[in-house]
This record gives sequence, structure tokens and C-alpha cells, in this order.
Amino acid sequence: MVLDGELRPLVSVPLVLEYEAVLTRPEHFAGSGGAEANVEIVRAFCRMGEPVHVSHRLRPQLGDPDDEFVLEAAYHGQAEMIVTLNTRDFLLAARRFGIAALGPGEALGRIRHQ
Repeated sequence: MVLDGELRPLVSVPLVLEYEAVLTRPEHFAGSGGAEANVEIVRAFCRMGEPVHVSHRLRPQLGDPDDEFVLEAAYHGQAEMIVTLNTRDFLLAARRFGIAALGPGEALGRIRHQ
């Protein structure tokens, strides 16, 4: 949906740097085509995304400090939802800011019924 222009992910500099750091770890190369393929994912995310300026931090809100980048981009970009496989960790903090934390299937169902 992102590649077709139906959805625009929110991107911030800290979030993109975190994604790049995670996707270039050796353990994420298996099945993905290696570091260059993963860097291409980050580049596509940047090209298709809507830039968000993070004017101030919300931290600490989440148990994992690396997840804070996602919440801050969603908050400053006025997102309706955070789509994640890790809904449990985001649920309460996202709700505090009026943002839904949904798994991919639930998010897709919501998007298609709008």
C-alpha cells in the first residue's frame, strides 16, 4: 500500500537512523538479500514517507528506549495509528496520546473500512 501511494508512513530523522541501525545488523540479513537490500528498504521508506519534525521528546513512555522513536514520530506527525507486531508494548503509551496501536491485520481492516 505504501509503494502504491495508498499509505504514507511518517518518518523522522531519529526513526530512520534507528531503522537503518536495526536493518543493517548481521542477524537481519538472512532471507533479505543482505545489508544493501535492507538499506534499500530504508531508502524506499524515506522516499515514500512524510517527514515529521520532532520538536520535543516524550520520553520515557515505553519499556524499550529504541521504541520511543516510533511513538515520537507518530505523535508529532499526528498519526491515527502505530502499526506494529509489538502492540502490547505500545498500547498504553500510544493511547495516552490518542493513537491506536494495532497489529498489521487489524490496521489493514480499519484502513479498508474507512
